[in-house]
This record gives sequence, C-alpha cells and structure tokens, in this order.
Amino acid sequence: MSQSAFFSKPVLLALLAGGLLGGGGIYAFEMERHPSAPSVAAAEPAMRAPNPGVSLPDFTRIAGKYGAAVVNISVSGMSRASLDAPNEDGDNPFGDDPFSQFFKHFGGQGGFRLPPPRDLIVRGEGSGFIISPDGLILTNAHVIDGAREVVVKLTDRREFQARVLGADPKTDVALIRINAKNLPAVPIGNPANLQVGEWVLAIGSPYGFENSVTAGIVSAKGRALPDDAYVPFIQTDVAVNPGNSGGPLFNTRGEVVGINSQIYSRSGGYQGLSFAIPVDVAMHVKDQLLKTGHVTHAFLGVAVQGIDQTLADSFGLARPEGALVSEVEKGSPADKAGLQPGDVIRSVNGRPIVASIDLPSLIGELAPGQAVTLDVWRNKRPVQLNARLADLKEARAASDETPARPDGAKLGLALRPLQPQEKAQAGLDGGLVVEDVGGAAARAGIEPGDVILAVNGTRVLDAAQVRAAVARAGTSVALLIQRGDSRIFVPVRLG
Repeated sequence: MSQSAFFSKPVLLALLAGGLLGGGGIYAFEMERHPSAPSVAAAEPAMRAPNPGVSLPDFTRIAGKYGAAVVNISVSGMSRASLDAPNEDGDNPFGDDPFSQFFKHFGGQGGFRLPPPRDLIVRGEGSGFIISPDGLILTNAHVIDGAREVVVKLTDRREFQARVLGADPKTDVALIRINAKNLPAVPIGNPANLQVGEWVLAIGSPYGFENSVTAGIVSAKGRALPDDAYVPFIQTDVAVNPGNSGGPLFNTRGEVVGINSQIYSRSGGYQGLSFAIPVDVAMHVKDQLLKTGHVTHAFLGVAVQGIDQTLADSFGLARPEGALVSEVEKGSPADKAGLQPGDVIRSVNGRPIVASIDLPSLIGELAPGQAVTLDVWRNKRPVQLNARLADLKEARAASDETPARPDGAKLGLALRPLQPQEKAQAGLDGGLVVEDVGGAAARAGIEPGDVILAVNGTRVLDAAQVRAAVARAGTSVALLIQRGDSRIFVPVRLG
C-alpha cells in the first residue's frame, strides 16, 4: 500500500445507520488523514461559495397561503373476504403457490374446507383541495371508490361528512362537497403554460401525515400511462407517496396545475417518478359532474402508436410527429370516416397532433356527436376526412354485446410462449406472455407483459391448452399470472 493511502489526523465521518443497524441515529467513525491532504475547513469556503446566477424558489408563501385549502380525506367501506381475495395484510392466504386455487375444490368428509366469506371494514386515506368557498373539493376517483363514508378533515381540525357528487374512473377525477361556507380555495392555473424544468410544489397527506409539503421540478409533459389514454400526465420528481393521491400540484405562482395521482414504483413508495392529472382535464370533468352527475367521453375508434424517425422516413414525413393508426374498430366513427391502418393523424379540427397521446386526450375533450375534421397523411400525401364522434360508453356496451369469436377468443388475449432467455430471466420453466389484451381479460385487469401460468389451477404451456381450459369453464375462469416479481390470481368473468 502506498504512503498516500495513510492518514495522520482524525477526520469525523457520519453515517446514518437507520435500518442497517436496527435503529435510527448517527454513528461516527474515525479515519486518519495524510498531512499533505487539504483540511476540511480549508475546503469549506470554496464548497460554500454562492453562485450568483442561481436562486431557489421560496415556497413558504404558497404553503402558508393555500395549505389550508388542502384537505385530508378518510374513507371507509365494506369488503367481502374469501380465498379469492387478499387477506387483511394484503396477502393471499395461500401465498403464491400456483396450485393453491386447486384446494378450493376439495371438500366432504375429511377434506379441506374454507371458512365462509366475511365482511371486513376497509379504510383508506387520500388528499383533496377546495376549489370553491362553498365546499366543492376535487380529488382522485380511486380515493373514494367503493366508499360508504367519506370524511373530510380541514387544517383547523374541523371534520365534515362529504357527499360524493360524482366520479370519472376514466380520468381518475372525483368531485365531493362538504356543508360549509367561507372556506379557503385554491386558484386554478393553466397546465399548458408549464415548462419542463419548472419548479412545482405538492401538498397532501402521505401515509396520513397531513399537510405535508414537497417540491421538485416538471420532468416531462404529455406522458401516456397504461389504461390512461385520456390523460396527458404531467411527470414530476416531486416526492409523492400513498396518501398524496388527490392533492394539488402548484406552480411557483401558487396556482394549481395538476392533481397528484400516480407514482411509478417497484417498492410501493416514491422512487422519483410522480404523475399528475392536468387540472384543465379535471375542471372539464368537474363541470360535467356538476351539471349531470356523470361524465361522457367522445369515441373515435382507433388504436394509435407513436412515430419515431425511422417510421417518419418510411412514411415520407418531414418530422416524426402525429398518431399512427394501428387498428380501426369496425363500425366505429373512424371506420365510417374511412380511416385505415397506416394512416397518420396529424391534426383534429386544426389542432396539431405531435405525440400519439395528443389524439385520445384531445378527443376526450370533445362531446359525443360532435363532427371533427381529421388531417391525415396517407401514401405520402395529405388527405382530409370527416367523422362524427360517438359516445365511448355506448360504443363499449355495443362491443360487449358482440358475440365472442370461437377458439377461446372470448378471453380477449393474444399469447405467445416464453422464450428460453425469458424463462431464465424470470426463473420460470414455462408460461405464456400476454402480447395484447382486450374484452373480458382487459376488464379483469390483465395487462400486456403479464405471464399466464395456470387456468383454473391447471398449468398451461401453449394457447391450445388455454382454449381447452376456457372451453371447459363456466361463466368465469381464474388465471394465475406472474407480474414482475409477484404471482396473483385474477378472476375473469366470461359472460
């Protein structure tokens, strides 16, 4: 070892032991420093020298002025507990044994019997914010979903029973009201004016810690998330955790620009990726809920994907912009208008489509029955088409009434076997990867990328086995799937 590796003067280093050593606290360790090494004290002035061109925002005014308009929401409801549902700890009572459901079918003398289902009280918490002094509050639809009782707590410790005026699961926005007057309310901003890199502030109740303030920057705009095509999410690096859902996202002017809704996490906690619903989307939903108690969404009837430079070159586009049509639903407004797979939708009523997410979010702002003009790029030249939008709910109801295709297609799954490298990576000896999903499976929550391991307790290695198992089933099947590192049973109702 060289001489420079040794130290002569003690330097104090601190490590936060936390969970590693089984308790919180600061633990000090001594090391020796070489005489020629610069001292910490000598280095401090250079390290602490301020940069005159950089100033950080002061959020104390926003927190002090509008924190009182952010509320804690507590909900309670009833849930029926059985073998098919997680237990009170959130775990399946039989773990993740792929054949656990098989034991449900044993009974009789000396056989295994399940305890009868029982009703459990389920409680949850979230956040919300007051948008009018007479008690209107915006929050997430998933915060109040299934709730029998909704209690709103203000920062002055007053509590009110809230009435749910309506919710829209499609955008994850809900509107509730409490019977109170002269309440503090937040100002509403324009998310279109947000810039990537701009500072933003979140206030909410993470893990029940009321009126907690966190800050960060806008990481991206117009993010598309699975099953949320109607919402162009604002991505931030603001620390958001369970309980923050439904709380406001402020800009530096103290205006609400979004509703904190989701996080991307492998642990269940914040990992640097937070997503907020743009507040203009929420206010559009609010207006409909106030007027009619429900929300309608327009429907065009296409599946689209983004365009990269390679696709743009192959289609003869000057820039990789627009929404590439990959599928047209038969009988839909898009089908009647003459849209075809391979078309690139570049604008709707003159409003440009830059990214593919722009199309569903723009269509979602329009009303069913409204006529639209579509500027389309087809065969390397522009084409203009006219369509009349349908109602999404009515279109989906009609689609559900369409007879299922033969060969087990009523599940709505496109499957392929796992490749050898995928088996090794996932630690599986077999299974079927979901490449596309629709119909009954989509309604049950099956997602592309899930791996189907068993159907009704029978392991499956190819699509033929899945079809056979579905053919033997009655009105529902239980699919054992691998999703990430977890195995879960998903019940799918077939008819």
